[in-house]
Amino acid sequence: MALDLTDYDRKARDAVMAFWGNREKSRQKQIEAGMVDQGERAGVTSGKNMDGFIALVIDLVKANGLAHASIHRQRTLLTLSGYFRPTKLWDLLVLNEGCLIAAIEIKNQVGPSFGNNFNNRTEEAIGTSHDLWTAYREGAFGKKSRPFIAWMMLVEDAPGSRSPVRDASPHFPVFPEFQGASYLKRYDILCQRLVQERLYTTAAVIASPRTAVTSGEYADLSEMTSLKTFVTSFAGHIAAEAARG
Repeated sequence: MALDLTDYDRKARDAVMAFWGNREKSRQKQIEAGMVDQGERAGVTSGKNMDGFIALVIDLVKANGLAHASIHRQRTLLTLSGYFRPTKLWDLLVLNEGCLIAAIEIKNQVGPSFGNNFNNRTEEAIGTSHDLWTAYREGAFGKKSRPFIAWMMLVEDAPGSRSPVRDASPHFPVFPEFQGASYLKRYDILCQRLVQERLYTTAAVIASPRTAVTSGEYADLSEMTSLKTFVTSFAGHIAAEAARG
């Protein structure tokens, strides 16, 4: 059976428009209330900015044979057991007949502070996956086949994320691929290596400018970390799980 990618590009563009639109609505609401958060935080306090991408993932589950699966997006049902910590809250979980099918993280980053946020997101992504796979090894999710673990990042396409960045490493040289690399390039390298090291089944990064609020414009950084690769890989996993049943 052919995979159903559910017209993902159109839905992704709708999700991008919703992302930027929701940020602006949150900012305006706080301005009207006279309680504007510091810096860019005014645009993120609604907690709903990435819901369009969550909906896309859910559509992929339903279209590829697991419409009957338990798809969790409510905060109270998004917790998985950890190994180095008691629990971890995910952005989306898919379970079927007591088996963990997929755990998804969908994040975003906008400027102007790309540096500190990039380091924080990197450490979080690596730590989250290592904790989950260790818990899996120790039987936290039962004696089941490996679940699909995915990480996706939307980054603002702006001069601050596209410009070369210098690093200081006084004792040992920085790997050549990072030297002068922009933050968008660094996210691309991060996602590639998260997959190469089997920390995630797939990892994607897309870039989108603020003007995409009316167009839904977004761009991939490489084939390996593209949204299409993310969607195709996930749809294939869901179809394979459905075939087992």
